Amino acid sequence: MRWDNLVENPRAAGDTALFATSAVTTRTFDTPEFRGITFHEIRARSILNRVPGASQMPFEWTVNPYRGCTHACVYCFARKTHSYLDLDTGLDFDSQIVVKINAPELLRRQLASRQWQGAHVAMGTNVDCYQRAEGRYRLMPGIIAALRDHANPFSILTKGTLILRDLELLRQAAEVTEVGISVSVGFTDRELWRTVEPGTPSPERRLDVVRTLTDNGIGCGVLMAPVIPFLGDHPDQLRATVRAIAASGATSVTPLVLHLRPGAREWFMAWVAQHHPHLVQRYERLYAEGAYAPKWYQRRITRHVHELATEFGIGPADRGMPRRIPVPQEPDPAIPEPTQLTLL
Repeated sequence: MRWDNLVENPRAAGDTALFATSAVTTRTFDTPEFRGITFHEIRARSILNRVPGASQMPFEWTVNPYRGCTHACVYCFARKTHSYLDLDTGLDFDSQIVVKINAPELLRRQLASRQWQGAHVAMGTNVDCYQRAEGRYRLMPGIIAALRDHANPFSILTKGTLILRDLELLRQAAEVTEVGISVSVGFTDRELWRTVEPGTPSPERRLDVVRTLTDNGIGCGVLMAPVIPFLGDHPDQLRATVRAIAASGATSVTPLVLHLRPGAREWFMAWVAQHHPHLVQRYERLYAEGAYAPKWYQRRITRHVHELATEFGIGPADRGMPRRIPVPQEPDPAIPEPTQLTLL
């Protein structure tokens, strides 16, 4: 495995050998939830990652305390990142998890830097920061606390129910800055969930998270992603999903059609060939032009979901936009009023 670009003290720039094994602690845990999973604990050099300028994402900075994900979603676009470590983008991505154990302290130090301008920080945009490993490593409380203490705006996208553990921290952060929470629920079909998202909580449990957050005053949107062609895009499936999202009290629903980037494409198509061989050619035709489904198909799904959202009383949100949570209206006059930051 290649660690040169991740660890605190990399070897000389021209050295292509693996980083010294002393820099990485590899662990396995003989418990049911972690059986077959290997964790590689590293001390990262940086935790704030700048999004490439060509990206269409509506944010510039991300924090990813983990690399690889036990959610094991067969379509996950982040699979390609494991190839940079000389790991495969299939089973290794699901079972070889890199843990940046110094993420909270490193983030706090970087946020305190004079060069940092308080830009919006997005989490959960690569792999889920509330995957099962977070239950053991508990990196997110320290990360949220650092963002709260610096009144730095942030958003979290997750499929994990563990986010409720940090509810009080999220409330505290929302009092001083912009906090956006979105939960990913692409469908409510239980058979589809079991096969394409085997390591995730069920869609029903995720919608319970939305309900709990909303009941506690933290607006939560749903990223309806991915809508999977031929398997999760039937009008009845879309209606059932939007109805359930509306019933959860979500502030918005935003559909996103499956996209198949290199690394994810090969793994997903192998899964289709095994479980739905009659769909292989249909997928090859639909994604013949690249990673994204044709615009006409994306527009059709988006229009249908928005119509259903209107019917059930919820609206769309700009993709990836954090939900605005009001700050207290009567600040202590002894404390200077903070400058409002522009998120995006």
